Parts: sequence; C-alpha cells; structure tokens
Amino acid sequence: MRVFVAGATGVIGQYLVPGLTAAGHEVTGSTRSALKASQLKGQGATPVIVDGLDREAVIKAVTAAQPEVIIHQMTALTSMRSFRHFDKEFTVTNELRSRGTDYLLEAAAQAGTRRFIAQSFVGWTNAREGGTVKTETDPLDPHPLAVTASTLMAIRHLEDAVPAKAPEGLALRYGILYGHGASDAMLDAVRKRQLPVVGGGTGIWSFTEVTDAAAATVAAVTRGAPGIYNVVDDDPAPVAQWLPYLASSLGVKPPMRAPAWLGRLLGGEMTVSMMTEVRGASNEKAKRELGWTPAYPSWRDGFPVWAETFKSGRAA
Repeated sequence: MRVFVAGATGVIGQYLVPGLTAAGHEVTGSTRSALKASQLKGQGATPVIVDGLDREAVIKAVTAAQPEVIIHQMTALTSMRSFRHFDKEFTVTNELRSRGTDYLLEAAAQAGTRRFIAQSFVGWTNAREGGTVKTETDPLDPHPLAVTASTLMAIRHLEDAVPAKAPEGLALRYGILYGHGASDAMLDAVRKRQLPVVGGGTGIWSFTEVTDAAAATVAAVTRGAPGIYNVVDDDPAPVAQWLPYLASSLGVKPPMRAPAWLGRLLGGEMTVSMMTEVRGASNEKAKRELGWTPAYPSWRDGFPVWAETFKSGRAA
C-alpha cells in the first residue's frame, strides 16, 4: 500500500519506516530536516521536507503522494527536560496534535485517503482513581493537574477528531517509551541516582519498547477497526518495582527514596503524581484486534537490553 508517514524520522519513525518497507509498502516520509532526508532514502522511503504546522505544505505533500494510509507520528519532544513546566515543554507537540492533526485530516480528505493512524499516549492520561489498570473505554482524567491541562486537551482533540473525521481512523496510545533512542535521559538520571522513588512509589506505569510501538503501527496499516488502542506491554507495574529493577539492569545503586513533600519541592506536582497516582493500561484490545504481540512482553525483558545498549553507547 502507499503509506505517508508524517514525522518519519522521530523516535518511532526510525523503526517504523524500515518496518513498513520490509512489509512491502510504498512509503513517503516527511521530515522538517533536510539532513534527515538522506536517512529516509536509505530506508527505502521517498522523503519530503515539510513543516507539519504549515497547512498548505502539508496538503501539497499528501496530495502529491496520494497515500492509501496516513500515519501521524509528529511530535517535538527532543528537548524534554522536566515535568515541572509540563505544558510549556509540550507546546509544539500540542500544536502538532491539534492543528497538525487537523491539517493532515484535511489533506487526507483531499487525497481520498481512507485509513488514518495517529500517535496518541497513555501514561499519565487515565483517571487517577478507581482500578489500577484501565482499558480504552475508561475515561481520561476528568480533573487533570493544571500543569498538564493543555497537553491532555490536545490528546483529547486528536482522539476525538481522528475516528470522527477519517473513514478508518485509529489512535494508538503508546505507553512510556523506552529502548534505543527513547527516554535515554531517564537512564542517565537513574545512573546518577537523580530519580528517587517518591512517596510509596505506588504510581502504575505502562511501558512500550520502541520497536514494539513500531511493530504495532505496521500491524495497524492492515488490521483493526476504527477506534482507540492501548499499545503497551503486558506488565503494568508500580514505580516501587520497576525503578529499582532498572537501576539493577544498569548495574548501579538502588534509587534513593524521598517523601512526597520533597518530591513536590524538587520536581513539582506532576512528578509526585507520576510517582504515586497514575494508572496503567491494558493491551488486550490491541493484541486481539491488531494481531500484535509485543516482543518485550514486560519491562523485565526489555530493560536489560535497553540498559546494555545505553552502556555500550557510553563506552563508545
């Protein structure tokens, strides 16, 4: 099939594009960087340089490619440093998830594209009450922290617009991404013992290894009814379990512990919420309807590989 990947050189795109070409699809990939166009060529894709917030340029690129499937992977998170000013860090990504999504949907309509797959997220977005593991039918957080309100609004916009406006619209909610090229700053923080277990470490995290995210997205090109899918591993777990294991995988001392008040002082309200309140997500729908099985069913399988890659890179 002819597939247009918007944001083709990001963390997931680096694995998604080769996966699509290996599956026999004809891929056009967009990037904002002329330097990364050669990367796409090397992966067997046709590159196009376009700013996802330039409506005319997006429509021109998509209508020229005439894709049967559009995959929206546009984000701008390379400089993410802190949870304290969360919405500020996500300003451009929020624009890409709102205006950028609208422009791509408009382009899809003009090109006659039926299937539209968009990157969404599940990690801190679920309601922080009730059961510890949520499905796609559970509501998103009705009372988000003030620091995340704009970001959650952008996610809601994407998840509402894509299934409503595309004939076959799917939103894939990736969990906390990890693996080569994803969340390496967290590994560095764990190595330096700068990421403590805050409070009781009762926040439940759902992880997604980055190549598993790409594989699920490739599967969604030909599988799955319109709707929302949690693309996460099989093992939602509290911070108090996974964070010491990650430190052990790196071969460093266990994380320190900090009371909630100190975590709030040092990292802000969002840090405390992530450590103590967030809920995990179930992947049963994605496995059933996309025919996808994560290669890393648990962070217990993936963290050692991730840590070894990180250590090898530092040694090099």
